[in-house]
Amino acid sequence: MEIYYPEGAPPPYETVVQPGPQFQAYENIVHRGGGCMPPNQPYYIQPQPAIPVVVSRPSPQTQVTVCNTTNVSYVNRRRYFGITGIVILCLILLAIAIWLGVRYGSQMTSMTSSVYDIKTQDICPNNTIICDGHQDCNLGSDEAVCVTFGLNSTVMVRTSQDEIFHPMCSQGWGQSYADQTCAQLGFQKSYQYTIVPSQVFPTASVTNTASKFIQGEVTVSPSCPSGKTVSLMCTNCGQQYIGTRIVGGTQAELGQWPWQVSLHYQSSHMCGGSLIAPNFVVSAAHCFLWKTPVSLNPSKWAVYGGMISQNQLPSPYLVSNIYINGNYNNITNDYDIALLKLTQQVVFSNTFAPVCLPAFDQTFAPGTTCYTSGYGVTSQGSATVSTNLMMVNVGIIATSICNNVHIYGGLITNNMICAGYLSGGKDSCQGDSGGPLVCKGSNQLWYLAGLTSWGSGCAQLNQPGIYSNVTALLPWIYTTMQESML
Repeated sequence: MEIYYPEGAPPPYETVVQPGPQFQAYENIVHRGGGCMPPNQPYYIQPQPAIPVVVSRPSPQTQVTVCNTTNVSYVNRRRYFGITGIVILCLILLAIAIWLGVRYGSQMTSMTSSVYDIKTQDICPNNTIICDGHQDCNLGSDEAVCVTFGLNSTVMVRTSQDEIFHPMCSQGWGQSYADQTCAQLGFQKSYQYTIVPSQVFPTASVTNTASKFIQGEVTVSPSCPSGKTVSLMCTNCGQQYIGTRIVGGTQAELGQWPWQVSLHYQSSHMCGGSLIAPNFVVSAAHCFLWKTPVSLNPSKWAVYGGMISQNQLPSPYLVSNIYINGNYNNITNDYDIALLKLTQQVVFSNTFAPVCLPAFDQTFAPGTTCYTSGYGVTSQGSATVSTNLMMVNVGIIATSICNNVHIYGGLITNNMICAGYLSGGKDSCQGDSGGPLVCKGSNQLWYLAGLTSWGSGCAQLNQPGIYSNVTALLPWIYTTMQESML
């Protein structure tokens, strides 16, 4: 969490990156997981346990830089090897490969069932019908994209009749339908529902048809006799449990951001995340995709929530499954999102409670003041994450501005949100990856707008932070939660 205010003006843009239509290279992009970095150099951080050594990712013209390690060119070293040396080296590498296969082979096999994008492994027959209330695909993807929420938590259902989302008419609705809908989406049960006036037609209306899925129990109707629709909340989300006293770049108070979690890899803080359901935490994909397969093992991770200090950790929640979006691109950082399923459900309290997911069409306008929080480093170049939970206010910046040739030069996709200040000074940083970017809605609840993903440096001039766009990635979140429950 970059919260310092540097003396004088930030360094010129040219000292950070070389602008151009293609932004020159992706090597300057910084994932915001834990790690060290070479001072005054463009860098690309990969999360590392215990923060030992981190290597910059070079372009073909860039020399490799290693923290705390002498920089030696492989080309220069290679000329001293004769043919015999090469043969010996190959034999050594072969022996190492065999040893790694024996050592980690079974472990990697066991992990493949815990780390995947469910949709990529689903098998559907040719006659599959989407949203008809009958599961045709073996993992249920045909029925996992049929329920969502509109503004003000309006239940939106689509059926096989027209495959269009319609608001749910309140006529015939009851508690059992509310619980069924939330359970179908991967929540434990419903929290509350309300009936609200509506003039939107057509609607989805419940019928007497019995089905495992709510979309199989409704029909599209040109009118709604009650003239009202259903607003449903599956969790008591987005609430702060202290008096709001928010100042950019300060230490958070207990209960201020109760959805914030700290993800520990083998007893070390690695990334942040947000509680969104009793047994689901959302974070960034790059936190789990390292060069070592062990980082994908759920048993190596622990989730801590309900606290604001790394020195006062409560009992951890363990992870049963890690789901990575199958479209994640570790070069462009597109689709940088992961979902963790916990082995047990969280009992909500004033210090540990979920954040609200946005509506399927909810956007956060440029200029909106939002907040990001985390245990990341408090200054660029630091190798030590913060002991205390820190927070900072950031402004939403239009994608068109961030894609300017002098800022990120077209690297921002529809799955990303740009937030911060072009003047620098306030930003997330290494160790904050996967953590929340939240914005307050008109109903005074806090919504998860983004997930801390990447940036060029921290708090630099013309280099605001980039966050995964949760609204754009909602279908994957709900589909993954639902299919994991089938």
